[in-house]
Amino acid sequence: MPLLGWPLQVVMVALLVAATLATLLLWTRVPGVGAVRYAQRLGLLLTCQVAAVLVVAVAVNNYGYFYGSWSDLLGTGSTAPVTAAPQWPRAHYGRTVVVPAVSLAKTTTWSPPSAVAVKGKVESLRVHGARSGLTSDALVYLPPEYFQPAYAHHQFPAVEVLTGYPGVTSSLVSRLHVPELYLAELAHHRARPMVVVMLRPTVAPPRDTECTDVPAGPQTLTYLTEDVPSAIDGLLRVRPLDWGAMGESTGGYCAVKAAMLHSDVFRAAVSMSGYYHTLEDPTTGNLWGGSQVLRNLNSPEWLLAHQPPPPVSVLGSIGQQEGGLGGLSDLRRFLSLVRPPMTASSIVVPGGGHNYANWARVVPTGFDWLSAHLHA
Repeated sequence: MPLLGWPLQVVMVALLVAATLATLLLWTRVPGVGAVRYAQRLGLLLTCQVAAVLVVAVAVNNYGYFYGSWSDLLGTGSTAPVTAAPQWPRAHYGRTVVVPAVSLAKTTTWSPPSAVAVKGKVESLRVHGARSGLTSDALVYLPPEYFQPAYAHHQFPAVEVLTGYPGVTSSLVSRLHVPELYLAELAHHRARPMVVVMLRPTVAPPRDTECTDVPAGPQTLTYLTEDVPSAIDGLLRVRPLDWGAMGESTGGYCAVKAAMLHSDVFRAAVSMSGYYHTLEDPTTGNLWGGSQVLRNLNSPEWLLAHQPPPPVSVLGSIGQQEGGLGGLSDLRRFLSLVRPPMTASSIVVPGGGHNYANWARVVPTGFDWLSAHLHA
């Protein structure tokens, strides 16, 4: 029986009903002395509780496509590399992107000062936006080359890495292992040195602004695409007009939108389980002041269909089992609209769902792909 879909949901509901009826029927009939009888009754109650939790868990997974298969849930699936589809437009470009398997121990500490020239360094910053007026914390990974004498006067490309909503910036280090994954690519010469700025797009919590300049509200897009690059440029040795973006879920949508709307700064974007249209729900509120024009201008899909394409590159990845409005069909529809000078590639993770394990399989290739475009 598949993990996703109504059959498992029906089985879980039936299990809950059966457990509830069994508890009602057996409550006064359980045999044994007092202590045994109370233990059996406790077991009946726990069975009902477990069944109720399973019903909710299956329903939530069906809604969010977090785990696409039993092997995905249990961590027993194949870790074989997955291959990306050719670039779009097909008539002009063709390249295969391979995603390696990932196996990482959980990180507890980062490099000591004596190892920065070998491992790099993670620093914590608070970035205040002069244009937007917003302030948010960021983690910055400086690659080993940043501290090596040969690169003492070198300016590096930079990459913004964004969480989903609501997101916790530290999860990019502790759960997605961004610095370790990128360092491994550097060590194997598959990627080149870049400064990595890790953020969450929720800069006006608890509201989900979808990286939008909200009329009479938070100017989130301005903060991420103008304020952050400007602040980092003033602090570190980065190229002011040579940025890339990478994100998961909402962060993936933000990464693509940043590149498409600010191609003067962002040249490439990687979207992991992102979507390519605008959303509105209770967490967002009215983001566009009732303006359909403003809503359209925040939709990458609409922009491609109705505006000249920007000279940027996009790598979109999706789990094979991710459905709904942000699933595989959404990515394919977006790719069908890509035309020169814009290019795009895609990755479909076999059996993959909307979770860190599958995004971690894409991150290494994402950095390889970004460094190739930003160093070009």
